[in-house]
Amino acid sequence: MDTYCSDCKRNTEVVFDHAAGDTVCSECGLVLESRSIDETSEWRTFADESGDHDPNRVGGPVNPLLGDAGLSTVISKGPNGSNGDGSLARLQNRGGDPDRAIVIAFKTIANMADRLSLVSTIRDRASEIYKRLEDQKCTRGRNLDALVAACIYIACRQEGKPRTVKEICSIANGASKKEIGRAKEFIVKQLKVEMGESMEMGTIHAGDYLRRFCSNLGMNHEEIKAVQETVQKSEEFDIRRSPISIAAAIIYMITQLTDMRKPLRDISIATTVAEGTIKNAYKDLYPHASKIIPEWYVKDKDLKNLCSPKA
Repeated sequence: MDTYCSDCKRNTEVVFDHAAGDTVCSECGLVLESRSIDETSEWRTFADESGDHDPNRVGGPVNPLLGDAGLSTVISKGPNGSNGDGSLARLQNRGGDPDRAIVIAFKTIANMADRLSLVSTIRDRASEIYKRLEDQKCTRGRNLDALVAACIYIACRQEGKPRTVKEICSIANGASKKEIGRAKEFIVKQLKVEMGESMEMGTIHAGDYLRRFCSNLGMNHEEIKAVQETVQKSEEFDIRRSPISIAAAIIYMITQLTDMRKPLRDISIATTVAEGTIKNAYKDLYPHASKIIPEWYVKDKDLKNLCSPKA
């Protein structure tokens, strides 16, 4: 690492003295910075060595959604001695933790978000939505998994990265689609009361799902580009189907024009759309195929490869 040295009058290579906390110029020996804080971990911890004893002496990051910002001290359980004072731990537990329920909800949100590979902004938005519900004291007695899953669904839509209800249901710890749907309606209703207006959910377009669906099917860049352009052109026509159904049907249409045709079943699994639903959307799109599929991708004679939808 190079840093500007005031004695050498130029950028020079520096050496870190971790014991003293000093940053030293390697050429003239001038101490450029002293008593710096080492933010790396104190030691490495291996899963098969740590057991119940956590050697780290630092807590988690600051969480502004918690009453104490997540900086409260927790007295570890154990016998008197170096591993913690059991009597003090019992006294602390006796007092109760007002944020215990919301901490559990935040951990559940984090776990579900990780399983869907969602970015941190979506996870934070979902936590914020749940905190607003908790502030209204309306979460007691309700299915936590369904509420959390609904918060994630809403957060995905608000952040412009929507997920299908089936995708959310797959990581909802057993909560059904009906329960998640009811929880979503409940959240929208409660936050509407809080804000005095309807909560902005974000508009869903067929193009929002394409990149993920095409990746699941192993489509190449040229095929993905053709699917994206086809979806854009399809918006000029009055296709009264859900965005996800249109996306799945167009993927099915484009894959028929390639040497490696994808079975309808594979597309159904990758897009979480029923085969019958894809067929119905394909039936509505088929009459417009010559107008929506880009010319650079297919010639008129190749359109004959498209199977005719059954009446």
